[in-house]
Amino acid sequence: YYTTSSTDSTSSISDDSDNSISFETNQTSNSSKFMFLNPHLNYKHFISKSSQISENIKNRNIKDANVELVNSLYITFCNLTTQLNAKRNKRNETTKIINQTKLEELREELIEKAKVLKEEIQKDELELEKIEKEMLQEGLKIPNDTHHEVIVGGEGLAKVVKTVGVPLDSTQKGGNVVKDHMTIARELDLIDLESASNVTGTSWYYLRNAGALLELALIQYAIYKVISKGYTPIITPDVVKTEYSDGCGFQPRDGEVSQNYFVITSPMGSVGTEATSFTLTGTAEIPLAGIYSDKIIPSSQLPIRMVGFGRAFRAEAGSRGQDTKGLYRVHQFSKVEMFCLTSPEESEEMLKEIVNIQEEIVKDLGLCYRILDMPTYELGASAYRKYDMEAWMPGRGKWGEISSASNCTDYQSRRLNIRHKPSLPSSNDSTIDGTRHRQHSAEFVHTLNGTAIAVPRIIIAILENFQRDDGKISIPEVLKKWMG
Repeated sequence: YYTTSSTDSTSSISDDSDNSISFETNQTSNSSKFMFLNPHLNYKHFISKSSQISENIKNRNIKDANVELVNSLYITFCNLTTQLNAKRNKRNETTKIINQTKLEELREELIEKAKVLKEEIQKDELELEKIEKEMLQEGLKIPNDTHHEVIVGGEGLAKVVKTVGVPLDSTQKGGNVVKDHMTIARELDLIDLESASNVTGTSWYYLRNAGALLELALIQYAIYKVISKGYTPIITPDVVKTEYSDGCGFQPRDGEVSQNYFVITSPMGSVGTEATSFTLTGTAEIPLAGIYSDKIIPSSQLPIRMVGFGRAFRAEAGSRGQDTKGLYRVHQFSKVEMFCLTSPEESEEMLKEIVNIQEEIVKDLGLCYRILDMPTYELGASAYRKYDMEAWMPGRGKWGEISSASNCTDYQSRRLNIRHKPSLPSSNDSTIDGTRHRQHSAEFVHTLNGTAIAVPRIIIAILENFQRDDGKISIPEVLKKWMG
């Protein structure tokens, strides 16, 4: 791998800084600054697989990524680095000769040469810094590779892997028309959109009474289910430094409006040095990944399985319509997220494990669901392969996405610098063919993520599928102990 950063940056937050915060949602795409992180992009891979990467960029419908430009910048960077090092060596040699020379005339000539070299070195260093910055900026736009079985195209080409259950017809409830979740919620006093609209704005909500208890029950159930599979429970921060969000692939494409909420920690309109940029998390995946940033993990500790709970914040600056009605598309929701670190050899099996856990959760809730192998346009920047799970929502009369699971291979780990390394063999270790095992160099882990529960959409599915003729809702058996 290759890293292009020559110095390590550190962050600090002043203890006497203003504690007020404000939120911005209208930032558009620009280069990722990575003020504190040191991404390790594989420029050698970009060059050796240039044509395949160009095709992959096209297949993912990404407009602002250009691997040929990255490769050109990298070659220029390498050539200038070689040239700069040669000049530094020559200046060092000249300085050494100056110190050993007693002839004044020769010393003056050498001093002048050293001065010229110093000026050239300073000029080259500035140029190298400029090229390095542009190379990283363009390199970060290159998406992950794509699994060979993934279909090229948009959402409509998603492959249905399996369907479990029979979708409920809108008139199957004793001949009565199935109500949508908002009609049910108003009748049972479960959701309050009006107050939330006054207090915060549209697409925010209050859960009330049994609605609040249902959220808490779903969270408890999902966390304990995933813990039973060997995952470590973690409550994550809901605010992260923006470079961690960017490093996980949560950044808009060129010219697009960001779906993140950005946190400003200094007073609006204040003048001063640039403050640390913070973002409200879109998923617990981001702070979970950040735990291992800039770390080398002993290979014996892999795979690492974590389940995090946090709030997810989405600006969701899309058009209004049925998909934004009620709880389906909101700005904040509770989410239980699985996140795993594996060796490269283990990641495909781990993706299967995550999807199996997702299936168990939805089966236990008694929902009709289907699993989709998502096509290239839906992979985002980070996913090598992604499966979505949809539940049937009869009140909406359509399937609705309730979870996703992605194998991001080394896309995130290269940006966050997460590696693993076998321990050094002891002198008593066995040999193969007379050759003792050598210590392997550290390599980047693979990262995977999967939704265990995204609360609002599961609430929609439960309300719309389990409504009774008497107007009440039948609560899934696995949730009853949490509902009181």
